[in-house]
Amino acid sequence: MKQAFPTIETKRLTLVNTTADDARFILALYKDPLVCRYLYDEEPFTSIDQAKEWIDWHEYPEDYGRNRWIIRKKETATPIGTCGFEQWDVVNHVAEIGFDLWHGEWGKGYMKEALNAAINSGFRNMGLNRIQAFVAIGNEASCRLLERLRFEREGIFREKHFFQGNYYDHYIYSLLKKDWKKGGL
Repeated sequence: MKQAFPTIETKRLTLVNTTADDARFILALYKDPLVCRYLYDEEPFTSIDQAKEWIDWHEYPEDYGRNRWIIRKKETATPIGTCGFEQWDVVNHVAEIGFDLWHGEWGKGYMKEALNAAINSGFRNMGLNRIQAFVAIGNEASCRLLERLRFEREGIFREKHFFQGNYYDHYIYSLLKKDWKKGGL
């Protein structure tokens, strides 16, 4: 049986499904104010228990149709971020991709490399036709990254998240399998 969320290797990275051993990294990642600047769906983490709950949510990805890979540098196995799929609609072949990278690794091409591999896996192993992403307005770095990966900005999802007393609009991006195949990264 084909695995929907296999371990993936790229030139510099390994993407592995999250495990309990990743709790300290997840806590550090999601309590960092720079990483969490545009994450309006949850408060920054303050305890290891929150990191463990996050890991539990992503446990058994094959059973629940959602995953989060830990992005590790291949040479050192150092975790530097996460990416993965949520909201997998098996009937309509659609899923949402999300990603986060430790701020010390920004601008080095790691996330583009990781997302390229994740997108390939989504089309091949999950049978997706459409991958979508939501990006908080103002998060220009993520917008540029998705556009370099040939995602199209479709519009604005108004007031997508209510966070700390305010509503936040998000851009909605999509990438279709036929468009991915045309250019092949």
